Amino acid sequence: MAGETVITVVGNLVDDPELRYTPAGAAVAKFRVASTPRIFDRQANEWKDGESLFLTCSVWRQAAENVAESLARGVRVIVQGRLKQRSYEDREGVKRTVYELDVDEVGPSLSRATAKVEKNPSGGNRGGTPTDDGWAGARPANGQQQGGGWGSTPPPAQQQPAQQGAGYSDEPPF
Repeated sequence: MAGETVITVVGNLVDDPELRYTPAGAAVAKFRVASTPRIFDRQANEWKDGESLFLTCSVWRQAAENVAESLARGVRVIVQGRLKQRSYEDREGVKRTVYELDVDEVGPSLSRATAKVEKNPSGGNRGGTPTDDGWAGARPANGQQQGGGWGSTPPPAQQQPAQQGAGYSDEPPF
């Protein structure tokens, strides 16, 4: 939507994601991310941490269940979403403002860790049919493979007839 502030935050989960369900049955997971900037102090010859930003995040539906199953406290994550501001009065009547992130995408950071990715049996996509896997089986209507990227069309001398899947390969080019 226009006017929304989309941000990407890299940080560590402060605690395990908390999975709940709405009365209508929609899954929602809440978690907090601590993002701490680091700068190198040349005079002291060491890294120094800046002030941490703690951000409460919420993610919905299948992604919420995936987050609750896959991520845990201490895991470094990359989170992208829409920043929201909310104001309220606390028990003492003091007006407070908090910033929260409505998550669109989240995953583990692979800069200092590894992860094994497993697709959900339902595909876990947004709004598609259970067997719809986005682009996995997509081909142009004429049956030809478009050039560029993995499995690009080989030179004409190496092509097979179109009915045999000309130039299509699931293997990366290396």
